[in-house]
Amino acid sequence: MCPAVGPGRNSPVESAGPLVSPVSSHNEWDPLEEIVVGRLDGATIPSSHPVVTCNIPPWAARLQGLAAGFAYPSGLVEPAQRELDGFIELLESLDVTVRRPDAVDHKQRFATPDWSSRGFCNACPRDGMLVIGDEIIETPMAWPSRYFDSHSYRTLLKDYFRRGARWTAAPRPQLTDALFEEGFRPPAPGEPMRYILTEHEPVFDAADFVRAGRDLFVTRSNVTNLMGIEWLRRHLGPGYRIHEIESRCRTPMHIDTTFVLLAPGKVLVNPEYIDVDRLPDVLASWDVLIAPEPDPIDERLLKVTSMCGKWLSMNVLMVDEKRVIAERHHTGMLRALEAWGFEPIPCDLLHYAPFGGSFHCATLDVRRRGTLESYFD
Repeated sequence: MCPAVGPGRNSPVESAGPLVSPVSSHNEWDPLEEIVVGRLDGATIPSSHPVVTCNIPPWAARLQGLAAGFAYPSGLVEPAQRELDGFIELLESLDVTVRRPDAVDHKQRFATPDWSSRGFCNACPRDGMLVIGDEIIETPMAWPSRYFDSHSYRTLLKDYFRRGARWTAAPRPQLTDALFEEGFRPPAPGEPMRYILTEHEPVFDAADFVRAGRDLFVTRSNVTNLMGIEWLRRHLGPGYRIHEIESRCRTPMHIDTTFVLLAPGKVLVNPEYIDVDRLPDVLASWDVLIAPEPDPIDERLLKVTSMCGKWLSMNVLMVDEKRVIAERHHTGMLRALEAWGFEPIPCDLLHYAPFGGSFHCATLDVRRRGTLESYFD
């Protein structure tokens, strides 16, 4: 007979009273209280696997094949780190609690029974974890180099769980050749959309989803397949609805440069990727704000950020329904946000792009002060 075990050092129970989850975030705009910000430590150039290189020009794919597995050069890391430090200082000045993942050496090789790889970086917590209310879901990512992305966040995840959050992991994918279309090439202009992913197993990045209470919006992409969308739909159950946003991007990956929820009744869309007439019917009563053409940036920087593209001007972070952190160099976007009734807070993060994105990508909002609501009655 086993002895009874009471709360101890390793027990998740810390008090006799009910736990109040530190994780609570239902949308993209409620007042921000706690956020996870990524790290650049140990960042490694990702592998030349086709699921990675299909999103960049052929010349860049060839260079990546030569550089894969090496550390990012200091000339890219140092300016990005300075801007990241400034961004964190800004968040803290706004009374937002900032949490960070553990530092990791991503050059270490790892393997499954089917393949081996080195890592990438943990610059973008938005990709591998999805917060729905008091639940954090680890997502089944399609890049082999990101297979263990969530491990650098395990210290945080265990802390949130012990304090009352729900913690879920989607089925870990096998990522065998059956998941990827052999000989895939992106569709040329005028050709029907096609994707490198098959429907062999569910995969998705959390950054292909945005949240508006009981409604989520998603783009199918080269890292999110229909099976992955359906897995999340069944997991969340009838209390939530998931709407697909059609993207005209030839190399789609992540929704936050395509379709950005700013506040109740206001959505920002990319005029290059979105046909406004084909948006889901639930948005009929919302103001659809058309993103201005991005300000030109240094051509050399654009080449090393080709996976993100020029529309990172849309990659903003809402502090609340009015205040929004946006890139200082994209003055057209700052002016447009102000004209739409928002209060833009300029900040530098332009050099973060080679590591996967900007303000929205670089963060995971863990707690926003608000309740679960429906905005589409």
